[in-house]
Amino acid sequence: MEDIVLGEFLGCIFLMLFGGGVVANCVLTKSKGLNTGWLAIAIGWGFAVMGAVFVAKSTGSVQADLNPAVTLAKYLLGGIYTLEQLTPIILAQFLGCFVGSVIVWLAYYSHWKETKDPSTILSVFSTGPAIRSSGANFMNEVIGTCVLVFGIGAIFGKATNNGAISPAMGPYFVGLLVWAVILSLGGATGCAINPARDLAPRIAHSLLPISGKGKSDWGYAWIPVLGPLVGGIFGALLWRAFL
Repeated sequence: MEDIVLGEFLGCIFLMLFGGGVVANCVLTKSKGLNTGWLAIAIGWGFAVMGAVFVAKSTGSVQADLNPAVTLAKYLLGGIYTLEQLTPIILAQFLGCFVGSVIVWLAYYSHWKETKDPSTILSVFSTGPAIRSSGANFMNEVIGTCVLVFGIGAIFGKATNNGAISPAMGPYFVGLLVWAVILSLGGATGCAINPARDLAPRIAHSLLPISGKGKSDWGYAWIPVLGPLVGGIFGALLWRAFL
């Protein structure tokens, strides 16, 4: 169990280091990647997930979920996790995302004071809506996470188990899946699709001494937490029904 927790913790550090890092590179003032846009961010997040899966697997987490919504979905599917395992695994995911966000802050230390827009600073740490509408924003996160969980089931289901695709290719395809979800569905909310990826960095944003950072938008924070959890449940149901 300790290996699983360590793998999820280290994998989530890697996830946020490169996921949050690509956003910082694209939006922070005087960064060399400034204004490279949504495509660069989507690609960066896809690679972040791919690399994080390898890190998690190599350090003890065979499942390499990196996401409480995925972990919950696998628990509901049965035979993968026990109820007692959920809390330490999910806690490790949150802590890893928190630490990864702090490292991003350190990596771009000179750029925060140069960035005058508080919403831009917050975007490095957490997601936000393009058009603020709680119902629509919540639905976007539910759909995005449902697609993610069902897609993971498809990647590691019949497509690989019948020998047509090596299971070792799984991390690459999961990275591509995340890239596709962000490209296609991310325009409305930024597609958190992961409670730990959004809430833990938001907490880091609220605690770190960033000049001019503004508020952490706690009124919105429940959506990228509850939405992915609900979406993960729907994804698990579809996984069980069709895969």
